[in-house]
Amino acid sequence: SLHLFPPTIAASRSASSSAGGMSKYPRLFEPLNLGFTTLRNRAIMGSMHTGLEETGLFHGLEKLAAFYAERARGGVGLIVSGGISPNNAGRVYPFAAKLSTQGEAKSHKIVTEAVHENGGKILMQILHAGRYAYHPFAVAPSPIKAPIGWVTPSALTANQVETTIADYVKSAELAKTAGYDGVEVMGSEGYLINQFIVSHTNKRTDEWGGSYENRIRFPLEIVRRMRKAVGPDFIIMYRLSMLDLIPGGSTWPEVTALASAIEDAGATIINTGIGWHEARVPTIATKVPRGAYTWVTRKLKESGAVKIPLVTTNRINMPQIAEDILARGDSDLISMARPFLADPDILNKAMAGQERLINTCIGCNQACLDHTFQLKQASCLVNPRAGYETSLNYTPVPESQRQRIAVVGSGPAGLATATVAASRGHIVTLFDGANQIGGQFNLAKRIPGKEEFYETIRYFGAKLEDTGVTVRLNERVTAESLLAASPPFDHVVLATGITPRRPPIPGINGKNVRMYSEVLQGLGEPVGSRVAIIGAGGIGFDVAEFLSHSHAPAPKHDETSAAAGNERGWEMPPQPELALFLAEWGIDPTNEQRGGLAAEGPKPPPPAKQITLLQRKGGKVGAGLGKTTGWVHRAGLKARNVEFVSGADYLKIDEAGLTVAVAPEVVKGAKKEKGGKVEQRLIEVDTIVICAGQEPNRELHEALLAAGGRLQVHLVGGSERAGELDAKRAIDQGSRLAAQIETAKSGQVFEAPLSFGAHLYQFAAKRLGAA
Repeated sequence: SLHLFPPTIAASRSASSSAGGMSKYPRLFEPLNLGFTTLRNRAIMGSMHTGLEETGLFHGLEKLAAFYAERARGGVGLIVSGGISPNNAGRVYPFAAKLSTQGEAKSHKIVTEAVHENGGKILMQILHAGRYAYHPFAVAPSPIKAPIGWVTPSALTANQVETTIADYVKSAELAKTAGYDGVEVMGSEGYLINQFIVSHTNKRTDEWGGSYENRIRFPLEIVRRMRKAVGPDFIIMYRLSMLDLIPGGSTWPEVTALASAIEDAGATIINTGIGWHEARVPTIATKVPRGAYTWVTRKLKESGAVKIPLVTTNRINMPQIAEDILARGDSDLISMARPFLADPDILNKAMAGQERLINTCIGCNQACLDHTFQLKQASCLVNPRAGYETSLNYTPVPESQRQRIAVVGSGPAGLATATVAASRGHIVTLFDGANQIGGQFNLAKRIPGKEEFYETIRYFGAKLEDTGVTVRLNERVTAESLLAASPPFDHVVLATGITPRRPPIPGINGKNVRMYSEVLQGLGEPVGSRVAIIGAGGIGFDVAEFLSHSHAPAPKHDETSAAAGNERGWEMPPQPELALFLAEWGIDPTNEQRGGLAAEGPKPPPPAKQITLLQRKGGKVGAGLGKTTGWVHRAGLKARNVEFVSGADYLKIDEAGLTVAVAPEVVKGAKKEKGGKVEQRLIEVDTIVICAGQEPNRELHEALLAAGGRLQVHLVGGSERAGELDAKRAIDQGSRLAAQIETAKSGQVFEAPLSFGAHLYQFAAKRLGAA
C-alpha cells in the first residue's frame, strides 16, 4: 500500500463537509453507472505522460504508482495513464513505454493495485505515435513527414496494418491482466489513428485509404476486435478528434459518423480530442479561455449520434467550471489532466468547502508538457511535488527540531519556502517591503492571457493563513534588524528577487525610456502609440502582449486584504469572450468547415499600438520561450503586426527614437547567424521599453553571511540566479529547501535532477538543429 504522503484533506471526510460538497457540486459528484461498474463521480484525470512510465534496470513503476495513488486518494473518479505504445514502432521516442509482453504487464500491477487500494479506477491509454515518433523506425499510413517531426515515416504495408491492429488488441488484453479497469484508445491529437482517418495524411489506395469508410476502418477494427477480446466488463474509452484544427481535417458529418460507428463497435465512453499537435491554434495554453472547447462536445451530444457517455476537456481547472459545464448539459464527464498535477486534492477540497486552498492549474505548460517534449520528467510549476511523490515530501518535524525562519520577499520563491516550511511545523515570518504578496506575479497577472496568476496568489495567500505564517508587509528589513531579532532566527531565506538591468546605451536615461516594471504597473506617463521593446525574452514578449491590447488601468489594491494575505484581495478579471478567441485564431464556431477552421481565416483585433520587438542575438526571435507555447506567443504578436528584429546592436536613444545596427542573417549549416553587411536603422518611436535582463538582488546577503555563528543564509529564486524570470525554478527551489531546511547549510541550492532522457534529448536536438 503506497500511503507515502498524507493528503491535505483527509479522504475520510466528515458527513457534514461531504454533504456541503454534494450540495454545491451535485453534478460533479454524481456517480456514473456504466452497467458493469460505477464511477464515483464525473471527474476524470486525463492522460498525461509524466516520464515515470518507463522501467529501467534498477527500478520499476514505483514512482508512477505513488503518483497515481495520491490522485486516487484525492477523490478522482477515473484516471487515464500516460500513453503506452502497443509495439516498438509506436513508441513516441526510443525506449518509451510499451505494453506488448506478459513481463511488461506484470510491472504495471503495482500501479493498478495502488490506485484500487485508494478507491480509484484507472485506464491505460494505448497510443501509437505514427509519424509523430522521434525515432528512425516511425511508421504511418503514408510516408509524409509531420511539420513537428524529425523523420519521414515508412508507409505501413497492408500486412503491417493488420499486425498493428492485433498489437492494439493484445495490449488491451495485457492491460486487463495487469489490473487496469479499461483502456483509452488514443484516436486524436494527430497520432497514428488520426493519421489514418484524415486524407491530409492518408494517401493510400488500398482498403485502408481512399473513401472515408475505408479510412475509418482502422479505428473501427481496433475497437471491434478489442471488445471481442476483452469481453463486456472492461471499459473502452475512445478519444475521438472532434475538432482537428488543421487544413484537410475531418468534417462534422464525418465526426458524427465515426462517433456512431465507434459506439457500435463496442466503446463504453467517447472522450473529446481537440486539435492535432501540429495545429497552429492554441488548445490548452493559458491564453485559451476556461472551458473554451466544451461547445464541441455539446454539439455531438445534441446531435443524438451517440447514446454512450461523452467526456469534454481542455482548460477546465476549477470545480465550479466543471459543475457549470455539466449543468449546461455539454457532457456527461469532465476530463482535467493538468489540474491534478497542480493539486491532487482538488476534489477533496471542493467536497470539504475549502476551494480557497485549491492550488489552481495556470495552464502554463512549463513543467508538464514542455518537460514531456524534452524528455524531462513532468512536474508542475505551482506544485513541484508532482511526479516526485517518493522523494519530495513535506514531512512534519518534531517540536525539538522546529526552526525559526525569516523569509525575505513574498514572490513565488518566498511564498513557496514560507508555506512549505510552516506546513512542516517550523516557525516562519515572511517580510516584504510591498503592500501585497506576489512579487513578480503581480506583474505577470496583468498580461492578457496570464490572468490565472491571480489564482496562484489567492492560493498562496490562503496557504499563508492556513499554515500560520506571520506576514509582515510594508516592512523593508535590514541585515541589522534580522540579526537583532529576539528570539534569533535560525535561517534567513533571501527570496528578494531581481533588479531590472539598464543596459549602457547612450540616451538610456531619456524621458522616452521606461523600464518594463513601470509599464506593467501603470506608473509614470502613458506609453506612446509607437513602441520599441529592447529584449525579446519572456518579459519582452509579455510587455509586447500587454501593449498590443487595449485594457483598463492597473486596479487599486485593497490594502486590508493584502495585509491579511488571503483570498479576499483582487479577484480574477472576467474571462475573454469565447467568440473573440475563436475569431482571433480562425476557428469555425459552428465546426461545419473541414478541420474546424474558419473559411475566412483568423481575424485578430486591431493592435492597440505599433510595436517593434528587438533582440541582440541573431536567429529566431523568442527562441528561448516555452517548447509548447512559444509559437503561440509569436503567432499572437505577429497577428497584431508586431515587428520582430534580431541581431540588433543598440547604438543610441534620442527624441527621434532608437537607432540600431542590424546584421542580416546568413545560413551556416542548420543554423542562422549574424553575417553580411551591417545596416544602420532609426526606429521612429515615442517610447522605448527596456526588458534587457536583470540582476539578482542580494543586498542583504554578504552582511548576513559575515555575521557567522549558527545563522544559515539561503538564496532562492531570482536572488540565487536571475537570468530569465523563472517561476518554475523559484517555486521548486523554495519548496525543496523548505522540505529539508533544518539540515540545510548556507549556500546549498536544491533543484530537481535532470534525467538521462533529458540529457539525451538535448544532445539529439543540438545535432539535428531542432532545439
